[in-house]
Amino acid sequence: MSQAAPAAAALPETAPPLLSVENIEVVYNDVILVLRGLSLTVPKGAIVALLGANGAGKSTTLKAISGLLRTEDGAVTRGGITYDGQPIHHLDPGAIVRRGIFQVMEGRRIVADMTCLENLRLGAHTRRDREIGDDIDRVYGYFPRLRERTGLAGYLSGGEQQMLAIGRALMARPKLILMDEPSMGLSPLLVKEVFGIIRQLNAELGLTILLVEQNARMALSCASYGYIMENGKVVLDGTAEALAANEDVKEFYLGGAGEQRRSFKNLKSFKRRKRWL
Repeated sequence: MSQAAPAAAALPETAPPLLSVENIEVVYNDVILVLRGLSLTVPKGAIVALLGANGAGKSTTLKAISGLLRTEDGAVTRGGITYDGQPIHHLDPGAIVRRGIFQVMEGRRIVADMTCLENLRLGAHTRRDREIGDDIDRVYGYFPRLRERTGLAGYLSGGEQQMLAIGRALMARPKLILMDEPSMGLSPLLVKEVFGIIRQLNAELGLTILLVEQNARMALSCASYGYIMENGKVVLDGTAEALAANEDVKEFYLGGAGEQRRSFKNLKSFKRRKRWL
């Protein structure tokens, strides 16, 4: 595909929320409190970035939305999650996929001993229509190198596995894709290519994307809005442009001070918004 990808579509300020996470708490094993009154919204058609250090609770947030918490003895114990106007935090993962949400897991999680084609068909396992073949061709249009890879998916490069994971998500015909660390383990050139694809999918298909990413610079370059998490809470949010221009964000996340500042709590100019009850 071309190296130049369209930018994320500009959204009107009144774009309705497709996803609303409202003051949720998440507990693992009935004991460990991981998310503490977390709230965020994702407007329809937007790319929203969720940023934070390791252990901040970003992946847990995605699993709470996709219903995968229950596979790890986790549960939403307070608050609620609304998708397209309907509560979903009580649903099982299969039902959530059928509603139109698909999570691209951290580390790709493709099935290594299946072919690319078999992985793509696996992404459509909840569908009963006759257009799966057409959608496979569409995925190959976005990721032409996957058409050439006829062997087992475990032998693909890291970048190709990430493309396959995104392609598998597209096979479910989602309205909202949750992406967990799509740049993990990729070279800088492949990171640019993957983020170009993310922008292209958003602009051409109107896909709404909630993006968890350690590479804050790349995430903010394609998102329209962003949230920053610490210790299971959202501590700062704003437009991507405002966050990228924020001196504290630049110093803490964009390479200004390295390890000198370990927490926003230490920043005199930072005022935490009370986003929990």
